[in-house]
Amino acid sequence: METVTRAGISYEYRGADHEVSHSYLKPIVDSLVKDVPAGSTVLDMGCGNGSFLSLYRDRGWNLYGTDFSPTGIEIARNNYPNIEFILGDSQTSGDDLLNQVGPVDLIISTEVIEHLYDPKAFLRTAYEVLKPGGIMVITTPYHGYLKNLVLAITGQMEQHFTVLWDHGHIKFWSAQTLSKAVAETGFESVEFKGAGRLPYLWKSMALSCRKPS
Repeated sequence: METVTRAGISYEYRGADHEVSHSYLKPIVDSLVKDVPAGSTVLDMGCGNGSFLSLYRDRGWNLYGTDFSPTGIEIARNNYPNIEFILGDSQTSGDDLLNQVGPVDLIISTEVIEHLYDPKAFLRTAYEVLKPGGIMVITTPYHGYLKNLVLAITGQMEQHFTVLWDHGHIKFWSAQTLSKAVAETGFESVEFKGAGRLPYLWKSMALSCRKPS
């Protein structure tokens, strides 16, 4: 179970298991990071228990993960000792990350931004930490007109947007709104891909963007 610690609320990880979503997210992320060479410094922002980042141990990258869940970071450190994990809040300044990791070539963030109260601060931190020309890949559940229409017609809208999920989604992104958010932060070269299920009924989407050189 994914958890977060903020404002006195405990959001705990209880295991190192991979998420079901990894099966359809990883192929899409792979396609967006295929040209990132060995030796690159890669940061997973919102790494949770480290399980997604661990899938890239064979790429020859220098891997770092950060999350503000103490239990997530503890599990990640115990299970993936060859990756450096940092306890911290990515919705604050990037100075701490720069001091601990230095400028990075690639940031990956999977299924995180929909949980954040201040996603623009998160994006600003990513922008600060990336090297000029660096890439960020974000995944988040997909929302679009056709998918929302199908949810409404099939009576699944209330279940899909439930408010009864503790620590659940508080931002519901479309390709247009996420593209606008990264562009307003200063990113360019935005590329979008759907992940899982049929086109325009996707489970998630992946967005790649680049910090100008």
